Amino acid sequence: MTIQKNHQLIAERLGISIKQIANTIALLEEGATVPFISRYRKEMTGSLDEVQIGNIQAAKEQLDELDKRKLTILKTITEQELLTPELKVKIEQCYDLNELEDLYLPFKPKRRTRATIAREKGLEPLAELIFKQYEPDPESRALKYLNDAVADVEEALAGARDIIAEWINEDQGARNIVRNLFAREAVVASHVVKGKEEEGIKFRDYFESSEPLKRCPSHRLLAMRRGEKEGFLKIGIAPDEEQAVDSLDHYFVKGRNESGAQVSLAVKDSYKRLLAPAIETEFFGMSKGKADAEAIRVFAENLRQLLLAAPLGQKRVLALDPGYKSGCKLVCLDAQGNLIHNETIYPHPPQSEVSQSIRKVSALVSTYKIDAIAIGDGTASRETEAFIKKISFDRPLQVFVVSENGASIYSASKVARDEFPQYDVTVRGSVSIGRRLMDPLAELVKIEAKSIGVGQYQHDVDQKLLQKGLDTVVESCVNLVGVNVNTASSHLLNFVSGLGPLLAQNIVEFRKENGPFTSRKELKNVPRMGPKAFEQSAGFLRISGGTNPLDNSAVHPERYPLVSKIATDRKCRVEELIGLENLRSEIIAEKYLDDEVGLPTLNDILVELAKPGLDPRSGIKVFEFSDGVFSIKDLQTGMVLPGIVTNITRFGVFVDVGVKQDGLVHISELANRFVSDPSEIVKLHQHVKVKILEVDIPRKRIAFSMKQTE
Repeated sequence: MTIQKNHQLIAERLGISIKQIANTIALLEEGATVPFISRYRKEMTGSLDEVQIGNIQAAKEQLDELDKRKLTILKTITEQELLTPELKVKIEQCYDLNELEDLYLPFKPKRRTRATIAREKGLEPLAELIFKQYEPDPESRALKYLNDAVADVEEALAGARDIIAEWINEDQGARNIVRNLFAREAVVASHVVKGKEEEGIKFRDYFESSEPLKRCPSHRLLAMRRGEKEGFLKIGIAPDEEQAVDSLDHYFVKGRNESGAQVSLAVKDSYKRLLAPAIETEFFGMSKGKADAEAIRVFAENLRQLLLAAPLGQKRVLALDPGYKSGCKLVCLDAQGNLIHNETIYPHPPQSEVSQSIRKVSALVSTYKIDAIAIGDGTASRETEAFIKKISFDRPLQVFVVSENGASIYSASKVARDEFPQYDVTVRGSVSIGRRLMDPLAELVKIEAKSIGVGQYQHDVDQKLLQKGLDTVVESCVNLVGVNVNTASSHLLNFVSGLGPLLAQNIVEFRKENGPFTSRKELKNVPRMGPKAFEQSAGFLRISGGTNPLDNSAVHPERYPLVSKIATDRKCRVEELIGLENLRSEIIAEKYLDDEVGLPTLNDILVELAKPGLDPRSGIKVFEFSDGVFSIKDLQTGMVLPGIVTNITRFGVFVDVGVKQDGLVHISELANRFVSDPSEIVKLHQHVKVKILEVDIPRKRIAFSMKQTE
């Protein structure tokens, strides 16, 4: 019954049928991965995409956690011998965590409170009498409760109010009144900590700030939270106190007598001392959770765009990590990304060995038959690009400026040390720059995703949720593109559906010992590659030039017999079916439907036969900065310059125009219309034109507009 109820709840929350929910959860529980389910089990899920399947998985995990919490609560109350049949039903039928905790609150083990002390003094009967509000003279009644621990009437009444205040705090109706008021009316306010004005100047915008919580965007909330964490700000969330107390008075105060007046005092105390802090903490957590989710969503979308950036492909590359005094670290890579040469040149001041550097680069381009040059976008990048473009090569060459984000993390990592134990970090960094040009996805998976630097307040969000969200994106991108099993590193294979670190390493070791794989069947010989792992991974692993042409496609091995049947019916071989469009165009998909294979799978197979092994990523384009613009001092208001998008946030877009300092296109300057999400307008690494609105050299800030260039 609980399982069916959970399926129903998930279906209602996500707007997906119960059958789709049940089938998807069944597949997940069998060990199927999200990419596998999305690509190869469309008939079972009704063609749900990865996002929908991921949402089902997350919703199921939340309900599983809620069920565990219910069991813990029921066990605790049972041990106290206070569990009634009515309370048990309420707990079992509760599907909201806040309401569940409200039900548990009266039974939750407490530290010694003011109400506890009052009870120890024997004041609970007086509290019960006053709370009923029938007693017209509570002071006279209080005289009966004086003892060695209660000195006078006021102390007796104060103790009774403490008990009533705790009852009010534990009342589910009261908590919902305050909760609803917070949801509608709460204001988030921040104030600078006295004496921290100068030290915390970067949080100046939040020194005296307040706005409705429901309208506070995620980036502002996270900025305030960071200011609070660093000790510069104090933050509060609260509705109007008078309105809250009036609402509670209306709920609790029924008698127009002295007992009612005592209850009213208890209401005010309960709100200020117990209810408001508790619900504020709840809303702090909820608002932080929403802000985290939004920030993680932005980071994940940026990461997806970065990972799916256009690859140059298997070309011979000369890669440069630019520098001034320390020189430009230079490496030559073969078409597979292997390091074949490295050295350092000094074309810039103070050495300025321009002629020698030109001769070296020219010779290397000729000797190693270089196809393209990659230049890191860090220090001296523009100067190095200008230097390279002065050289007359013996062949046509494309010159690319490549993002160095995270390259220093990779070059100092164990992964890099294992790959290049005999080289220092500068050589490893240059290799990474070159490989990023050849295949961004294959290289960037070696770096911890949150170190790549395309996020928004990524250090302030829940790190476990961030890691989970980014790992999901990496897995999705790797499986979307597919992986050449004969060239992929263990780090890339690790993200293939159904593999993981151990199997990924086993594949690499098997490849070293036995040579390249010639068919997907051979994967079954890899140690620990069981039937389930093979089922989950095989469709995402590619074998180029193997014995079966389908091995270089996204057609799953379980559907090879179906493709063979189609080829037989067309009186041709599978190779011919792939190569000739006229043979495919006459295939009647409906003819091959059965209990397992529906039109979604058949259509996917036919699409794949038309383009087996084709990389879904777009082609790469050369980008050129404006000549004569090298530093922020070269910028003038009104200039229109080419730029490249380096980061996308909720409040705007950062653009590099080649001056070693990215500028901001505020969301209001993106287009001549209202924009709710900058990612609607631009993508990461998109080539754009921007107009300079303002240059603040002391603060190193540049304001751009895109709409004013339209």
